[in-house]
Amino acid sequence: MHGSRAKRTLTMTQGSLMRNIFLFSLPLMVSNVLQVLFNMSDVAVVGRFGSDGALGSVGSTTTYVALFTGLLIGFGAGVNAVMARRIGAADEEGIVRTAHTSLIIAVVFGLVISALAMGLARPVLILMGTKSQFLDGALLYIYIYFAGATGTAVYNFGNGVFSADGDTRKPLLFLTIAGVTNIALNLFFVIVCRMSVAGVALASAISQWLSCVLIVAALARSRRPYRLRLSRLRPDGQIAKLVLVTGIPAGIQNAIFQAANLFIQAGVNSFDGTVVEGNTAAVNADTLVFELMAAFYTACTSFIGQNYGAAMRERILKSYGVSLAYSFLFGLLFGLGIYAFGDAFLSIFTSDPAVIAAGKDRLSVMCFSYALSAFMDCTIAAARGLNKTIVPTVMVILGSCVFRVFWVFCIFPMRGTTTLLYLLYPVSWILTAIAEIAYFIVAYRKSVRGMAARPQPAPQA
Repeated sequence: MHGSRAKRTLTMTQGSLMRNIFLFSLPLMVSNVLQVLFNMSDVAVVGRFGSDGALGSVGSTTTYVALFTGLLIGFGAGVNAVMARRIGAADEEGIVRTAHTSLIIAVVFGLVISALAMGLARPVLILMGTKSQFLDGALLYIYIYFAGATGTAVYNFGNGVFSADGDTRKPLLFLTIAGVTNIALNLFFVIVCRMSVAGVALASAISQWLSCVLIVAALARSRRPYRLRLSRLRPDGQIAKLVLVTGIPAGIQNAIFQAANLFIQAGVNSFDGTVVEGNTAAVNADTLVFELMAAFYTACTSFIGQNYGAAMRERILKSYGVSLAYSFLFGLLFGLGIYAFGDAFLSIFTSDPAVIAAGKDRLSVMCFSYALSAFMDCTIAAARGLNKTIVPTVMVILGSCVFRVFWVFCIFPMRGTTTLLYLLYPVSWILTAIAEIAYFIVAYRKSVRGMAARPQPAPQA
């Protein structure tokens, strides 16, 4: 592979895994937390300075937007896994073809997601029971917001490429620039231009395209083999299949969690308004902790992918173990920390003591459970590094969607308490994790046999 590795790029196939996985994940954690804060700024600005009903309009789109953005994030994970295996195998031509084919797929995929999100918006929002006074504003937000979907798809592509090579700082820098721009435009469009819902949506779309331009420019200037060149911009069928087979199931996994949340929300809605508002405030803790833990899942896929490509079997299991330990530890520490300061955390979103009390009911279950989700999510990420995605996706569908629907409609009504409702999360995580770990053991053994027959294997579809 030509070109020297930049100092800011970690070596995944050599050195201390404890050190390298942490250093790799740290910028990702900052990036993910910043993304959460930037998204919160949309709600804060429109709620504070927007027109009447603007907050309800934007809030009504949260789950719907997450459904489609989850698909885009999953695509980036697919690029990351395929590229990591190519880099680990020192397959320079494969790296070149993966980068240019993935960019083409990103553009097409982004356009498809944009069209689907806009076209399905009205019927889905009506099906979700969106209140009539919020519907028009919610549709306006979605139409403008998803005009930036292709930009997000391309950014996730670039993020996947850089992360696969151990460089997580560039994506963090570009996301920070785009996020700060988003906040500034939020304030300008809403306060100065009085655009309300349209203002925050337009600010988001512009920031998505800004992050896209920045990351493409960086890839075009890179001295690594994945440098983008117009002369190489043509699709490769085999690479396209690998990226889609890996990325689409990852995106479906993300979307499934949001789909399951619709049913859980139905259970929450069976209580009074105070409980609903308390749950809404407490859910912000979920988002924060899960995004911190997700950094180690990306690390797990990248490190396993490279070491699988390099046929370094002993580092595959070690990468999984270290990533799992870190994600469990961070989930435990931050969960306990949020619970200890629960009143202060919830007061960020509400000043009503009754709502804060209702929010603490959720935190009392979730904050002690976050760490358990690492056994499920990190194992899925490890399987993705071995190019195994279909079976883990089916397991997630059964464990995180079908089982949760069963719980909401069959277990929860037995006592009808919020605690029983919230317990579905740790129970579903444990059950799904058991199945995922069993499958990963089988997949790892098969991969080891493959490496024994072929020291530096190419990824298999």
